[in-house]
Amino acid sequence: MEKLTTVEAFHAMILFLETYYEQTQADDIGALLGSLQLLEDGKPADPALWQDWLKSSESVIFSSIYHV
Repeated sequence: MEKLTTVEAFHAMILFLETYYEQTQADDIGALLGSLQLLEDGKPADPALWQDWLKSSESVIFSSIYHV
C-alpha cells in the first residue's frame, strides 16, 4: 500500500466518515462532517479541525518512527 500525504489522508478520513454517515445517519457524525466541509481554499470550514488533524498526523508519524 502506498503512503498517503497528510492531505490525502484527510480526504480519506472524510470519505470514510461520509460512508459511515450514509449507513447510520448518526447526528454527531453529520455535525462533524459539516465542520470538515472543505472550502475553496481546500481547508475545512472549522480551521481548528485542520490544526487538530495536523497534530494527530504528526503524533502518528512520530510514534511510527519508533514502532517499525
